[in-house]
Amino acid sequence: MGGGVTGFYQARVLPRLIALAMRAPELNRYRARVCGAAAGRVLELGIGPGFNLPFYGPAVAEVVGIDPAMALLAMARGRDAAFPVELVDGSAEALPIESQSIDTVVTTWTLCSVPDPRRALTDARRVLRPGGRLLFCEHGRAPDAGVRLWQDRLTPAWRHIAGGCHLNRPIEALVRDSGFQVESLEAAYARGPKLLTYFYTGSARAM
Repeated sequence: MGGGVTGFYQARVLPRLIALAMRAPELNRYRARVCGAAAGRVLELGIGPGFNLPFYGPAVAEVVGIDPAMALLAMARGRDAAFPVELVDGSAEALPIESQSIDTVVTTWTLCSVPDPRRALTDARRVLRPGGRLLFCEHGRAPDAGVRLWQDRLTPAWRHIAGGCHLNRPIEALVRDSGFQVESLEAAYARGPKLLTYFYTGSARAM
């Protein structure tokens, strides 16, 4: 594709495709589990269209949502919430957030597309207050050799059409290697194509 076509796809088409995919009702039970455990001042990495906002509970005082896609942030701005919401155009790898100012970091189906997930998680640890938690639900590297083979084969092409999404990232290892101690973790296939639906859902604290 030429530069103009690629730019139009990235700016106009891809955000709508992402919003459509993330609207799937079967994802809501994961949103409820992750967001329902959040408390205090929350930083959501890759807030996208804001689909998580209705799932935050009364323990949440504020949500700061960061995303590099202006089109997705525009969708999030139209959503109601029972708490203040601040939307920030920015990168998860260089958070414009003061150190030790966040109680909970939430990331759902975001680390697959962040260019440098270790750097993003390391910066997330920086902004967490002592005792703060990372809550996550991410798709990633599957345990079955046949599925992993196809994840590895398809990722180079897939990430070009899917906003940088990698099918094969080892989510648990990324969390642990970024200075977090995993408290709880459930890793299992969800409904849908196995290449895309091996979900890692859990919580961690900074070591």
